[in-house]
Amino acid sequence: MNADDHQVVTRAARRRQPEADAASVREHVLRLKLAGVSYAAIGRAAGLGAMTVHAIANGTGRATSGTASAVLAVRSDSLPPARPDAGGTRLRLRALQVMGHGSARVARAAGASEQTIQQIVRGDAQTVSPELRDAVTRVYGAWWDKRAPGRTRQERAAASAARRRAIRGDWCAGAGLDDDELDIPGYQPACGWRPARGTGIAEDLPAPGEAMEAGA
Repeated sequence: MNADDHQVVTRAARRRQPEADAASVREHVLRLKLAGVSYAAIGRAAGLGAMTVHAIANGTGRATSGTASAVLAVRSDSLPPARPDAGGTRLRLRALQVMGHGSARVARAAGASEQTIQQIVRGDAQTVSPELRDAVTRVYGAWWDKRAPGRTRQERAAASAARRRAIRGDWCAGAGLDDDELDIPGYQPACGWRPARGTGIAEDLPAPGEAMEAGA
């Protein structure tokens, strides 16, 4: 049998392979998505491509019995937890810059690298680790309405640079953010930059021991 004949036989065998209940497979994929599992993660667990899983979820792909069995065997509790969207963390960091808290200062308090914080602030990171999100949320909770200290020339220069970045970026202060929607992917504040003096000067925070990284 030559190569062309082999391809014909293979295609015929695929056509003969029975299709599974597409609705049940699609519903299973959608339940996994609601649990925060990505198409890529489902595909890796099932031994399929992410686009194949995407097509099944959208009703444009065939689900043979073999494919269905593989997909239905995927359980959300057997997969690593999904990484949170970086949007809420990015808005918190930008709001801190409005108050003069630059990336280096926040990085020390959050136990992260300055490069990681800068990456999120710029919008280069699409996701963050749950640990980094929680660390930034902790810092934001303490500093969102407090100005950065200006005890030294270096601190004053860093705070001024952070405020200038916030003005250029038209970043919203914490008072303009909706806490109930802040971590919903795609959320955008209703207002941009406005002057904010806060309620006082932020105290230094003890830094966690281990640096954490963002993930693109």
